[in-house]
Amino acid sequence: MENDNRTVVKEFILLGLTQSRGIQLLVFVLILTFYLIILPGNFLLILTIRSDPGLTAPLYFFLGNLAFLDASYSFIVAPRMLVDFVSEKKIISYRGCITQLFFLHFLGGGEGLLLVVMAFDRYIAICRPLHYSTVMNPRVCYALLLALWLGGFIHSIIQVALILRLPFCGPNQLDNFFCDVPQVIKLACTDTFVVELLMVFNSGLMTLLCFLGLLSSYAIILCHVRGSASEGKTKALSTCSTHVIIILLMFGPAIFIYTRPFRALPADKVVSFFHTVIFPLMNPVIYTLRNQEVKTSMRRLLSRHVVC
Repeated sequence: MENDNRTVVKEFILLGLTQSRGIQLLVFVLILTFYLIILPGNFLLILTIRSDPGLTAPLYFFLGNLAFLDASYSFIVAPRMLVDFVSEKKIISYRGCITQLFFLHFLGGGEGLLLVVMAFDRYIAICRPLHYSTVMNPRVCYALLLALWLGGFIHSIIQVALILRLPFCGPNQLDNFFCDVPQVIKLACTDTFVVELLMVFNSGLMTLLCFLGLLSSYAIILCHVRGSASEGKTKALSTCSTHVIIILLMFGPAIFIYTRPFRALPADKVVSFFHTVIFPLMNPVIYTLRNQEVKTSMRRLLSRHVVC
């Protein structure tokens, strides 16, 4: 098919994470290990929260949704990576590339907004405890959940709409192991300065503002907790510190990738690998290991099934 006497790109060739067979084998084993051990742990976390009547607080409701988002996010890039490691040609169709990009930003944007919702939940619980049951009632929780899914969709559809307007006539080699905005835009057969600027505002600025807002909110919460003498002070500090760890793990790489001009750096692939493959599987595990109620409930669930 031709467009203005130029061949339209129908597929992209992925250059992959590395050309070293030794490193490829190491990464293959690492991803497979994470899938076989940590991914089932995420689903166990969801099952535990849904089956235990003692874990009905909004905190656990949102934690279960975080595990679901992370598990879903981990299926966007990693499975194809595993297949590409044993394939001679790493090819993805144009439609497949756009689909991968859409879900990457749809679920990633939703997760970022979910962390904002979780920060709001912790602020009300710790700084306004008398109003907590009124403000964070089930109807509000579901409305917030719907809002973050809608926000993730809007964020992603803007990315896709901007890219679909670009002409691609060759070359078609993506210097990455998956389709993402910075690499795809660079292959367009036109000046992409305005599009890059819009992408930075859509992804980069939103990510940076959420990150700074989250850090500020948790700083306020921690200051409030330090000045109190309540029995739940230690628990509140532990929960908030866990949230801050997850925020740094998620937003740190995203800021590195999306808040600067789309210029390739040596660290891009490594940062993207941890951002898209490793961290999504680890996030709910970090929450679980630092939450005594969830660990106790999970042990009860496992022992009940073992006995049966």
